[in-house]
Amino acid sequence: MNEQAIRFLTNLLGIYSPSGHEQNIANFLVTQMKQMGFEVGTDSIGNVIGVVGDGTPVILLCGHMDTVAGHVPLRVEEGKIYARGAVDAKGPLAAMIMAALAASKEPSFKGKILIASVVEEEATSRGVRHLITQGIEADYAIFGEPSGAENITIGYKGQIQLKIVIKTETGHASTPWLYDNALDKAYELWKKISTACSFPSIDPQETPFSSITVCLVKLIGGQGDSVIPFEAEMNLDVRVPIQFTTAQVYDKMTKIIGNYQTANPQVNINVTVQDTVEPFEAIKTSPLIHALSLSVRKVIGKPATLLRKTGTGDMNLLGKAMNLPIVTYGPGDSHLDHTLDEHIEIKEYLNSITIYKETILKLAELYNKNNNNI
Repeated sequence: MNEQAIRFLTNLLGIYSPSGHEQNIANFLVTQMKQMGFEVGTDSIGNVIGVVGDGTPVILLCGHMDTVAGHVPLRVEEGKIYARGAVDAKGPLAAMIMAALAASKEPSFKGKILIASVVEEEATSRGVRHLITQGIEADYAIFGEPSGAENITIGYKGQIQLKIVIKTETGHASTPWLYDNALDKAYELWKKISTACSFPSIDPQETPFSSITVCLVKLIGGQGDSVIPFEAEMNLDVRVPIQFTTAQVYDKMTKIIGNYQTANPQVNINVTVQDTVEPFEAIKTSPLIHALSLSVRKVIGKPATLLRKTGTGDMNLLGKAMNLPIVTYGPGDSHLDHTLDEHIEIKEYLNSITIYKETILKLAELYNKNNNNI
């Protein structure tokens, strides 16, 4: 199994699959999973859906097969596999597929394992959004992202993507005192927003996970030499903690912007919400977290650590839409995501396969035991 698992991951990593270009890796997955014994095919947008087993419980293992753009040369050195996607997130995806195969072959296993390898997680979350619209159903779900084999991610912040366009009157750059500079005004507004949403704040109880944070991710404007900029575009990435909804935080943003607009009536400000994702935190007492924690302790020999992350993941979308026990789990150091040093330790990858497998078997056993006693 170990050699097969390493070969399978290495082959996955050898296929370049940036968001929007997943066809080749999808074809590979369909072929390989059919040979493994899965019932498998692709849906209308290119997600690969595989099934093994039958009956209940239905355990959804969802990962993504796309990566960010950019090559990291594939190589194996000192027990590590280097490649784009090794951590984010072909390592977790390969581990889930191998674990599903292993669990399904256990005589004691009763249930169905549903593997979803989705597209465009790194761009639009189109793959997961499509699964939700198709009414996918399961009793438990694990989303495969790097948490580290000894950790379980139970919470992510939400996100608002804002585009703010600032327009002013223009004039000759030789008389800047006569006109408002749209770039100056945009940055002035940004400072108002960042001051109001700064972290750390004066609240000693606030943590990165519990605070609203805003990042200026793009600021452009200006038409050329000798012209005072009369239009600027500013893009903000707003992260929403679990105690708020995106609507509540957006209302806070609009009040800050509205106050600035009142103080600068000569400036035209237009705000567009480009995307929102609600924050999500799993229930710590769920049977899924219990089963996964026991499996981590059994395989690694120490208690699992429950993580709350300041990023935003597809678990947010699945968790809100499906209303079922769900966590994010997978091998790899998330600090290596999107870096030129992206790599996964082979030992950790193999351990995670065993942990996924043990978790699947524990969930199935617990589910069938409880339902047989009804």
